[in-house]
Amino acid sequence: MTQKQQSQGTQKISNYIMMIIFIVLLLSVVSIILAVSVYLNGVSTPSQAGTDDLTAGFLTVIGLIAMGMSMFTLYQSRKQAVEMKIEVPKVMTTIECKKCGTKTVREFQRGDYVYKDLDACPKCPDTKQLITAIYKDIKEKEKTYNF
Repeated sequence: MTQKQQSQGTQKISNYIMMIIFIVLLLSVVSIILAVSVYLNGVSTPSQAGTDDLTAGFLTVIGLIAMGMSMFTLYQSRKQAVEMKIEVPKVMTTIECKKCGTKTVREFQRGDYVYKDLDACPKCPDTKQLITAIYKDIKEKEKTYNF
């Protein structure tokens, strides 16, 4: 899988999460607007006349809780995306001359495979070079000691 394919896969998940967060945020704003409307205008039926303040209070609480949760989730997902950087290791190719044994290491190129014949050797032009190894270059992380 290439780096572009990996970033597209993680970006799809991120877009779905963002869509859900913004839908919840929109619903919380609608809930707060309804709470203000109910508080200012009241309920249209006379039998529910005393429940205006209670309904407005519930809608406000629901809207504020949903808004707080969506903002917190948005903040956490952004924070995790920054922390979660994937380093793509370098892939190296070792090239050897069949005759003189000269070794050369270069970055992997598309189409490289082990035992592939390449151009002539710079030291002995009558002999072709051969790819003998393909490996990923692993950088050892520095050890940290907690005191």
